Amino acid sequence: MRITIDIDDKDLLQVQELTGIRKRAPAVRHAVKTYLEEMAKKRFLQEVLAGHTDYPFTNEELEAMGSYDAD
Repeated sequence: MRITIDIDDKDLLQVQELTGIRKRAPAVRHAVKTYLEEMAKKRFLQEVLAGHTDYPFTNEELEAMGSYDAD
């Protein structure tokens, strides 16, 4: 979908610098996608910490799958 939005020049430049993407539209799309992914992670973590999820794996099972790094 195409939309027209006003973004402060300094903010747009910072988005381009932080993403490493020189073109404006792809940099903004990347920033929005990244923001949405981070919000989904945060929301999931809040649900887990509140005990509202039933995560099916134990720490031992995660370690066995190689999906967990216990450093």
